Amino acid sequence: MTQQQHDRPDAFKAVLAAARSEAGRPELAHQSLGRPLADPEAAFADALMAIYAEGVSGPEAVAEGLTRMAVPAPSSGRTDWTADSVAKELAALNADLDAAYRENGFGA
Repeated sequence: MTQQQHDRPDAFKAVLAAARSEAGRPELAHQSLGRPLADPEAAFADALMAIYAEGVSGPEAVAEGLTRMAVPAPSSGRTDWTADSVAKELAALNADLDAAYRENGFGA
């Protein structure tokens, strides 16, 4: 991911942040993150959003999309995805983000 892609605003996040701000709780705009995403994690998330935007669903089809796009797994760097590796990567990432949230609270 280039720096320009990383700096590009995320329309989905902007809408959520605006809605939370309108509700009088701007501190909740990024409540689920106890730390910023690392570049490989952000690339993985962006790839998943692009795959889902294509109408792809199901673990095998998502794995095929990640492999086709040559997206490196944040934990291993591998680009040969399987349904099992997608599930394991998501579980590991969620566990790590949950731990960061417990340690740092919201608003990263």
